[in-house]
Amino acid sequence: MKANILVVEDDGAVRSLITTALTMFGYKVGHARDGAEAIMEAVSLQPELFILDLGLPDMDGVDIIARLRMWTNNPIIVVSARGEIHDKIAALDAGADDYLTKPFSVEELMARVRAALRKMSYDNSPQKGANVFVNGGLRIDYAANSVFVDNMEIHLTPMEYKLLYLLSRNVGKVLTHRYILQEIWASDFESTTQSLRVFMASLRKKIEKKRSEPLLLKTHLGIGYRMVRLQDDGV
Repeated sequence: MKANILVVEDDGAVRSLITTALTMFGYKVGHARDGAEAIMEAVSLQPELFILDLGLPDMDGVDIIARLRMWTNNPIIVVSARGEIHDKIAALDAGADDYLTKPFSVEELMARVRAALRKMSYDNSPQKGANVFVNGGLRIDYAANSVFVDNMEIHLTPMEYKLLYLLSRNVGKVLTHRYILQEIWASDFESTTQSLRVFMASLRKKIEKKRSEPLLLKTHLGIGYRMVRLQDDGV
């Protein structure tokens, strides 16, 4: 059976569009028109994925994300008319997994739903708790704090390893500058942001096969960084 999805959207036409599309693809769909209803439906339905608008009549969607993250790690895809970088950063920092700006393509939304559910399935698999992480030609032995690229061990500084560890534990998810700084430096000072860029550049040189065309570590300009989940053959 396909996943149970909760759509939180106050615009009736958009809510109907998303619900119809999800239903056509075989998903079970619940819906809510405002924040209070969203919280109630989330507790009642226990959905595997949330599709959430930020501009709700009774509360901001970012606050809803923060509340949901108090008890669930299931994917949250924001679909919002807010297209500013600071809105995206706020939603991602609060715990959203993806962000799609209105107007949007139904095909793109469905693709993002499938990607989020695949990631959740991988995260919940036995490999999630394993001591060895494999992604394309990259292998990390968490127990030994060792990193290998194409079976050759490479040396990382303690800070580079912390960055790689954090990104690999959140593979596929955009980590904002603020989140990374708070996790590693417990700081969000501008000077530390510049240090983060320097360490990321150094890390890329050591683990990427082509420095000019990075495949593993992607930059989201103005937002943060993401480790891409590669196929076993590295493509």
